[in-house]
This record gives sequence, C-alpha cells and structure tokens, in this order.
Amino acid sequence: MENKPIIVERKYNAPISKVWKAITDKEEMKQWYFDLAEFQPELGFKFQFIGGTEDNQYLHLCEIIEVIPEKKLTYSWRYDGYEGNSFVTFELFEEGDETRLKLTHRGLESFPYNPDFARINFEMGWDQIINTSLKEYLSK
Repeated sequence: MENKPIIVERKYNAPISKVWKAITDKEEMKQWYFDLAEFQPELGFKFQFIGGTEDNQYLHLCEIIEVIPEKKLTYSWRYDGYEGNSFVTFELFEEGDETRLKLTHRGLESFPYNPDFARINFEMGWDQIINTSLKEYLSK
C-alpha cells in the first residue's frame, strides 16, 4: 500500500465552533459519522466502534493523541485482531464566515493485506463522510 496519506478538504458554511462540536460531540457524531458509545475530546481517551463493508464488520480501536480545541483533533485508528496502526487528523481553519476542514488519514500502509483495508475503500469512505454526510449535517 502507498505511504501517501489520504487528505480530504472541504469548506463549510458554518462557524468553527459548530464544526468542532460536530466532530467532538458523540450525540452529533452519531448523526453523520459513527454511533460511538463514548467519546471525549481529551488526550488519552480511548473509544471504539464497529464499521466496515457490507460483508465484514470490524472493531475499530482508537485513542486520542492530540487535541487543540477548535483547531485540531488526532486519534489513532486500528483494528482489533489485526496488525497496524493509522492516524486520523481533523484540522479546522477559520475562513471568514466559513470553516475549512482538512482530514488527513496516514499510516494505512501499516495494515496487513486485506481487500477491505484497500486504500480505495478509505478514499471513498472519507469522501462520503466529509463531502456528503458532514456537509449535509452542518447545513441543517
């Protein structure tokens, strides 16, 4: 797998505080992201969720490793029972009345070969999450 991270950027017609809340409040996250049992934007906080393909679901194990309120959130992303660890970073930039979000997912090459872990699946997933799900949620 390529060592290049996946990067998805999107501008939202919403203040940074609203976008930050959408990516850090578990009640809001379940409306556009994953339904997390628990989530706290705090260094060292561990959370998990089930996700994957129609045929195979995987337990995702995550830990928050960086938090700068209303600016940056980074967490590890790995799969229970599989080698490898990747990192997801959400960065927020105020641009007038809008907010630009930059999502970076790096470390995918650390996962073992598995068609479900193919780069294209991550690219399509993040595109759907950032450019459709979160966009629609924030425009409500």
